[in-house]
Amino acid sequence: MAKILVVDDETDLQVLIKQKFRKRIRDGSYEFVFAISGRDALEQLEHHSDVDIVLSDINMPEMDGLTLLSKLNDTHSILKSVIVSAYGDMENIRTAMNRGAFDFVTKPINFTDLEVTIDRTLKHVHQLKETLKAIKENNILKMYVDETVLNFMDSREFESSLLENETVEATVVFIDICSFTSISETEKPDIVVKLLNNYFDVMVKEIIEHTGYVDKFIGDAIMAVFKGEYHLDRAIDACLAVRSQIAKLPSVSENVMFKPNVSIGINSGEVVSGNIGSANLKRLDYTVIGDVVNTAARLQSAAGPGQVIISEKSHEQIKESFQCNKVGEVSLKNKSNPMVIYEVVE
Repeated sequence: MAKILVVDDETDLQVLIKQKFRKRIRDGSYEFVFAISGRDALEQLEHHSDVDIVLSDINMPEMDGLTLLSKLNDTHSILKSVIVSAYGDMENIRTAMNRGAFDFVTKPINFTDLEVTIDRTLKHVHQLKETLKAIKENNILKMYVDETVLNFMDSREFESSLLENETVEATVVFIDICSFTSISETEKPDIVVKLLNNYFDVMVKEIIEHTGYVDKFIGDAIMAVFKGEYHLDRAIDACLAVRSQIAKLPSVSENVMFKPNVSIGINSGEVVSGNIGSANLKRLDYTVIGDVVNTAARLQSAAGPGQVIISEKSHEQIKESFQCNKVGEVSLKNKSNPMVIYEVVE
């Protein structure tokens, strides 16, 4: 069952919602909770922590819908909101999107369209929850392996496992949050961590959705790997989605003025995949290493805010599928010769 909070000071809408969605209410797929203002909505959420999405008007007493969006984005990161308003001008739409709205539906309401929007938003929320569940399970597994299983491993067996490796074709991606260091130097640690985790959640969701995996978190950056069929195409699709979703995030979060942006480097080719670690510490990570990985990191360093940078070799492979602009020759760290790079536009 999906629980939906409807926020609108027009009480007639409550009756209309119940009438139009009576079949979905009756079969148990929808449950509605109602509030008459943004302030009332926040109080309702304290009693209904399992609400999945919010349908909110803009013009309301006490607290309007746009202010409510900002509050929800700060305190309910998984909860997604859809604005349902007669004020469908571009300024309101852009403000709503910048404050974290998932979609915008104009009044008078087309209830068929609203139902499609609700279902699409619920699907997105479900994917977010599954992603968070996978992250938590992965963290639990890591703790279990590190702290329990490895304690029982014979050192000879562990040293043998360190030698297990293979050479595979893969695409490696480095995604860095631009200028985040300035936040970490000036804000309280708990705010810095919460902001960073929120940004990482957005990125990880897109990486997993395009069947990649996060190899590691490096400060305020992510290293991700894509293997299998069309791994380069999927990696680029994921990075474009990450850039798009990050661009939609608000400029003010946790009472901190910071507009997040990303710089991205992508490189594809043969990598060594295996267990890298220390037999003495009895700790290892399954990761990828090699020149492809190093070059991906260098390409990210060469990328400006909002840029997705690839090598000329990668460009030759995907130029018929993606629009790219030639940036030109750049000198990359630890590379003897300049490299021609391209920016993926869309």
